[in-house]
Amino acid sequence: MIHKKVSWLELFFDLIFVAAIAKATHVLLHLEHGVIPVEYLFKFVLIFIPIWWSWVGQTLYTNRFGEEKLPHRLFMILQMFFMVVLTASLSTDFDSYYIPFLIGYCGVRLVTAIQYIYTIRLETGAKREIAKRLGFGFLIGIAISLLSVFFDSWARYILLYTGIFVDILIPIIYRRYLKKVPVNTPHLLERFGLLTIILFGESIVSLVAIFETESFLWGKVAIILLAFLLIIAMWWQYFDNLEKKIDKEAVTSGQVIIYGHLFILMSLSLFAALIQMTYLYEMNSNFLLILTFSTAFVYFLATTAVFHKYRIPAHRLKIAHLLLFIAILTFFLVFNLLVPVSELLLLSELLIFFVVYTVITTK
Repeated sequence: MIHKKVSWLELFFDLIFVAAIAKATHVLLHLEHGVIPVEYLFKFVLIFIPIWWSWVGQTLYTNRFGEEKLPHRLFMILQMFFMVVLTASLSTDFDSYYIPFLIGYCGVRLVTAIQYIYTIRLETGAKREIAKRLGFGFLIGIAISLLSVFFDSWARYILLYTGIFVDILIPIIYRRYLKKVPVNTPHLLERFGLLTIILFGESIVSLVAIFETESFLWGKVAIILLAFLLIIAMWWQYFDNLEKKIDKEAVTSGQVIIYGHLFILMSLSLFAALIQMTYLYEMNSNFLLILTFSTAFVYFLATTAVFHKYRIPAHRLKIAHLLLFIAILTFFLVFNLLVPVSELLLLSELLIFFVVYTVITTK
């Protein structure tokens, strides 16, 4: 398979998502009585999904059809403008910023749909068919979301996210057609790797935020060091698997990579928020415990699913390995529920798990 090169414009495109992801992560930093209210966890998910899907839409078009030509460049630049509008409108106060959010999101998705429709006349055979189905299919989701402008209160949000859900389902509905126009696997893996490293960067930003506080105590350096080592272990596991264990010649629709990364990226965003909250906020110990291990379970399951699907057969994990990983996390969780532990021990347990996870999955 020819390795499609990631363009400088794609990297420039990613920069806007640095700001968008930072704003989404910040939503989690709203605690009441030591816990994140369910409302804010829900808002985090509702904000994160449109960000992820906006990035995915352009990335998948570029992967299959994008060329370094003027029309493609102009389409991407227009998308970047709408993404700036979307990012500026991200807020926990949805009602006040609803119209700019709707303009930003629907603008991004409409440009992607138009790109596919524009491509119809340039392609033949299976490529032309999938461009037509995706282009006009995405218009359905956009139209449903736009109808929300005529409603108030909860009805507008139901319509907005129904449209987004329909939009996300379109590639799944047309999966049998997408198999005839497989993704460029090396390019897709590289693009998701670049987005993932942006999320790892959010954790580093959280560590820096801790050092910048006036109340910083050097006695907490051990906790910060453990958090840093945890980030390194997770980075090591992800990118060593990406570079050394994945069959980059796999012919596929790429949907496990695409949808699996939603959970990888959201869990990394949660980890970044947890690093700040653990140090800067008074958190309920049971809530911290459950949220931390839930996030670790989601990250572990998502990375396992993505990498197992595309692993070189000789490097695939055995059931025994998966049971071991689940047993370690379950043991630590049950132990901590029975015996209250310090933040230092909690981070140590996570570090042990991710070191084991890294060693076994990368050897």
